[in-house]
Parts: sequence; structure tokens; C-alpha cells
Amino acid sequence: MSFHFTLAQTDEIGVAIAAVIQPGDCIGLVGDLGAGKTTLARSILGALGLKGEAPSPSFAIVQHYAPPETSMPVLHVDLYRIDDAAEIAELGLDEARDDHVLLIEWPERMGTSMWSDMMRLQIDFDGEDARRLTALVPPAWEGRWPFPQ
Repeated sequence: MSFHFTLAQTDEIGVAIAAVIQPGDCIGLVGDLGAGKTTLARSILGALGLKGEAPSPSFAIVQHYAPPETSMPVLHVDLYRIDDAAEIAELGLDEARDDHVLLIEWPERMGTSMWSDMMRLQIDFDGEDARRLTALVPPAWEGRWPFPQ
């Protein structure tokens, strides 16, 4: 499933995803630097109730949000600085999946430990202000994915 969008439409996409997201969901955000991964994550967080701009987790690696700040617990994770997939186990993401939403930038750094039920959203440049979103929608999202397939 793939469609074009402008950066101005990122909030609409985030709102649509946030409307169907639930604890236990994991969304992997894939794309080059500057493609819009953090922007989409911020849109989802805003739609889940976060006031103000979410800091990029680039240096902290994991940013945690919980009610009442957001409507449900969320981990916003940036794996860009992870060199060895074995380091990811120390972040406690497996345990957090039980009751959190996980928004993971650079999920490909997980290697073979990437979860098969992770929704992967690939964001590619498609012009100066345009992007292409390609979604790999796992069975866990069937019937909930808010965009035509």
C-alpha cells in the first residue's frame, strides 16, 4: 500500500493512525535522514494528546510518554545511533510492548530481532515538499489500517 502526501498532510496521517492505535502496537518508521520519520511520530503523539513539540529521541534513544500526557503509554525510539542489534535488548522494548505503543525510527537496526507484527511505514522523498508513504500492514492491523489498501 502506497500513496503520495505533502509535508502539510503529515498531521492528517498522524491523526488517522492515532485514532486506531492501541497498546501493543509497534510502528517502524523507515526512511532517509530528513524524510519525515520524526515529523510523523510527532503528529501521532500530538493526536494522542501530547501538548507542545516532542523532542527528537536521537540522543536519548528512548522518549517515554504516559497518561495524562498522552492517552496511552508510548515509547518513541530512535535506533539510528545503535551499531549492534544486541544493544537493543538493553532498552527493554520487548517488555514495553505489553502495554505501550512503540514508535521506532530506524527499525532496520533491529536486524533479525525485528518483530514480524511491526507495521512498517517507509517514507521516501518524492519532490521538494512531497513524500511517498509505503505501508507494510501486518495481519494485526487488518481492519484497522485507516487508509485504502
